Amino acid sequence: MTTPVPADPAPALLRAATRHSGARCAALALAALAATGANLLLPAALGRALDLLLAGAADATRWVLWCAALVLLLAVLDAFDTVLDGTTTARTTAWLRRRLTGHVLGVGPRAVGRFGSGDLVARIVGVAAQAGTAPATLAALFAGLAGPVGAVVALGLISPWPAAVLLGGAPVLALSLRVLARDSSGCAERYQQVQGRMASALSEAIEGHRTIAAAGTADRTVARILRPLPELSGAGHRMWRVQGRAAAQAAAVAPLLQVGVLAVAGFLLARQRLTVGELLAASRYAVLAAGIGVLVGQLSGLVQARAAARRLDEVLAEPATPYGVRHLPSGQGRLELRGITVRRGGRTVLDGVDLVVPAGTTLAVVGRSGTGKSLLAAVTGRLTDPDEGEVRLDGVPLTELDRGALRRAIAYAFERPALLGESVEDTIAFGVPRPDRARVREAALAARADAFVRRLPDGYATPVTDAPLSGGEAQRLGLARAFARDSRVLILDDALSSLDTITEQHISEALLHHTSGRTRLLVAHRASTASRADAVAWLDGGQVRAVGPHSELWQLAGYREVFGARPEGDVRARSYGGQG
Repeated sequence: MTTPVPADPAPALLRAATRHSGARCAALALAALAATGANLLLPAALGRALDLLLAGAADATRWVLWCAALVLLLAVLDAFDTVLDGTTTARTTAWLRRRLTGHVLGVGPRAVGRFGSGDLVARIVGVAAQAGTAPATLAALFAGLAGPVGAVVALGLISPWPAAVLLGGAPVLALSLRVLARDSSGCAERYQQVQGRMASALSEAIEGHRTIAAAGTADRTVARILRPLPELSGAGHRMWRVQGRAAAQAAAVAPLLQVGVLAVAGFLLARQRLTVGELLAASRYAVLAAGIGVLVGQLSGLVQARAAARRLDEVLAEPATPYGVRHLPSGQGRLELRGITVRRGGRTVLDGVDLVVPAGTTLAVVGRSGTGKSLLAAVTGRLTDPDEGEVRLDGVPLTELDRGALRRAIAYAFERPALLGESVEDTIAFGVPRPDRARVREAALAARADAFVRRLPDGYATPVTDAPLSGGEAQRLGLARAFARDSRVLILDDALSSLDTITEQHISEALLHHTSGRTRLLVAHRASTASRADAVAWLDGGQVRAVGPHSELWQLAGYREVFGARPEGDVRARSYGGQG
């Protein structure tokens, strides 16, 4: 069943963000309304004080003190509004970032595949900050609207004629604001889209900085990253032109309205239907009612926040990986892959793969580059789901497993492991519910990492960011992390590629002994690695061409060619069906 997507989901996201900071938003709105009320009272109080002073009345001093109190109150409210505005925006931004980050991790690698790591970072950092201004801006906008409306009402209480002049120009000002909201929305969204593309290009360049340096293409890479800059500039200039046009229209109309109000009020003063104080108050109310320049900035900020929220919702609309509620029965880690088909970019990468890995055995997956070995490893541990088929672990489909049960049951080691955690010990224990120091040391020994870790400045307590690690050493820490997990299945996705032959041999032997009782699936590129496995699955063209012991498959010329070996004249190829 498909869940219907609302036509404009951004307001829903902004409403949720506003509810999260509801108390602060309410306090901010009340403070802004209180400041608006004080601003509306001040002209009346000033006018009354002026009339009493001109008349020499005894109450004049009291009204002057009232005016001073209102000015002081406005200063206090302004300071309170500044602090509350900043904290509300920060709180809302933090909530949006937490929600977005959690959702991206819930979606998994598919999120990076769709949006790119750079664009995701740009959305989580910059776009979320822009959307986070919405609640505070909305509260300020309501208070800003209350000012002109209240000023017209107050002016009407003094005399209906000056109020009628202001109301005559209100449609022009309202139309200006409406055009601003309509035109600036597309500009803001386009601007943020181009920013995301530039962030993606920058992220790719940072990840490949060594390749760029080695190729001497730094200048060309910078030009590629900055290529969208004219487009970004165009979107920005269009946005500023729209805002500037609205501000210019307000600046042209507002003085005319103020002059009109003063002219009518002056005429009424000459007819003695207004006092001097009321004329002063009317002039102040005219300024408040016609001064929509502040509203232009607030409305523009709200439009940009809504555009940012739509960018966030694109990520949130990507469905998170669903998990079941089942737990694994007792078992040793029997894996079954049934009819696994995976498509990428309109191409079938894996086509109806059937494999069975008996519990406690080691299966090596080999094949030429691009045959889907790493994708098969990802499907086996449910880092991605197949388009067709299913994977079972001890008889339970992975899609029906509870998330915690699934991740406890399957451990991974990668070619380029991400070394997460503050210290080296934290890195090895990453993902272990209750890490034991002895277990960490044992795993490091098995991965041939203990010796070089002890040579680090602070041994296992050395911060990972300060540890000068080679590619092979980083890979061994990733292996140690996988060894430290008490899992049923261990998947090594080319996790031995950066090791020298001797170290690879030692770790392969440790893998078989240290992880005895576990099921192991290895993506292998070396014949020596494949030879140590109980069985080898040979992928070719997205299908399992043969399964069997390495010594048997070595008789096949095509199999030997996978490892760069020359075919031997009259050795004839045999095919093996997938097991199970």
